[in-house]
Amino acid sequence: MAYPTIDGPYGLRPVKMLDNSPYNGATRLYRIASAYNTNVFYGDVVKIVTGGTIEREAGSNDMDYVGVFMGCTFTDPGSSQPTFKQYWPASTVASDAYAYVVDDPNVLFKVAVCSSGTTMADLAITDIGANVFMINNAGSTTTGNSKNAVDDTSATTNTFPLRVVDVVTETKTSSTAFPEVLVKWNDGHQFNNTTGV
Repeated sequence: MAYPTIDGPYGLRPVKMLDNSPYNGATRLYRIASAYNTNVFYGDVVKIVTGGTIEREAGSNDMDYVGVFMGCTFTDPGSSQPTFKQYWPASTVASDAYAYVVDDPNVLFKVAVCSSGTTMADLAITDIGANVFMINNAGSTTTGNSKNAVDDTSATTNTFPLRVVDVVTETKTSSTAFPEVLVKWNDGHQFNNTTGV
């Protein structure tokens, strides 16, 4: 049987809950500061910053995070029309900008595995239960999608932000090589740690 090929990373995609129940599509609206000067793509990790707005989290090993960006809405400064976008265009001036964020600490995310940048790699069944860190790549303004991935180096390191919960068998490249995994947040989630913004 031929398996689908994963040809590049795509950020984090919510698929189900830690208790194995289906993910119901829930998101929370968070403000984006007008003229925030960084693109934020569908599947990027975001964090709450001082002032109560969210920003893209560009870290890899020791990250602060509240969830995953799933798009945004704002009044387009050129047309004055309500706009919904797959990604936040850097430096957009809009006082009513909001991000849709999957912020439940118990959501499991599917994510691609890379060795560096966007070079695809894999993890094994023996990596289930280990921690991994993010690879921070620039997303695509054409598709609006993230290109972030997890590194193929797993460890017990407690500062790594993600825990491998399972491998994705549908896209395996051999009986021991899995280019996609399911992950959950570790203790750096801003709703679970004791440090405020």
